Amino acid sequence: MTATMSMLPYDVLEAMVQCFGRCFHYKDGMASFLLSAGVPKPLVDQYRNEPKFKWARNVLTDLGQSEDGCLTQRRVLTQLCNLRDVVERDVPDRAAGLDALRALKQLALEREIIVRKQREKERSNAQVAAERERVVRERADKLAKLRAVFTEAVTSTNRQEAGYSLEDLLVELFALFELEYRRSYRTPTGTQQIDGQFTFEGFHYLVEAKWRKDYPPEQEIAGFKHKVDGKLESTRGVFISVAGYRPAVIEQFNGRGSNIILLDGSHLIHVLEGRMDLREMLKLVIDKAAQEGVVYSTPWVKG
Repeated sequence: MTATMSMLPYDVLEAMVQCFGRCFHYKDGMASFLLSAGVPKPLVDQYRNEPKFKWARNVLTDLGQSEDGCLTQRRVLTQLCNLRDVVERDVPDRAAGLDALRALKQLALEREIIVRKQREKERSNAQVAAERERVVRERADKLAKLRAVFTEAVTSTNRQEAGYSLEDLLVELFALFELEYRRSYRTPTGTQQIDGQFTFEGFHYLVEAKWRKDYPPEQEIAGFKHKVDGKLESTRGVFISVAGYRPAVIEQFNGRGSNIILLDGSHLIHVLEGRMDLREMLKLVIDKAAQEGVVYSTPWVKG
């Protein structure tokens, strides 16, 4: 038996015996507890006819004779320390049972028997928190770079070049929020040009993205809707016009039967500036369209 897996100290074992004798009333309950901690059934049954205090002491003593048994002792100790109350309400003296549990937990902490597990848990939690902070920090850095690209494109006089940068920006932005974004492609027949495509919450979304100084005319948006209408019913559309839309044009696509949503530069800016998660923004806009038939909405504006 290795020194790292030795028998528990005598005072800890006796404190465990007190817990078994005072927190259990029925032997069936105590047997189930021991079995759930990994104590072999033959060993549990061997001393079952003895009083609970003696039964527990004999089982714990026998477990201490092997390395595997010492490991089981510690599992039993952990389960006892995890108890917040006596196991059975019919115990003669509940207060005595609670005192026994508190005494065991204090002793185990003083001997640093269960504190190691707690420290490992805290260390694991700290690692998770650190990883979360790293991901948030990296996302913020990448958003800052994409925001710089967006700002540069805003001031560019070459609108065609700005349009290409918008496609690249969307690919990287969606990837940043773990949404796979397909770049522009032509349909197999070669008759339709699709600017992009992604899947979100069970629906496929075709994308048309425009970065011109003027607002898109109704006919252009209607043409995009026609593309969407020609696909499976689970297909929807996202039309992005960085410049925005005329209110009268938006109104033409509101209401029953619409299967597209309209986004503009303000939606992208809110995500790029970290004010809103991309997934959150999409969900809010899509829900508004699905529930109220409103294809253009700004979720950061209340009312």
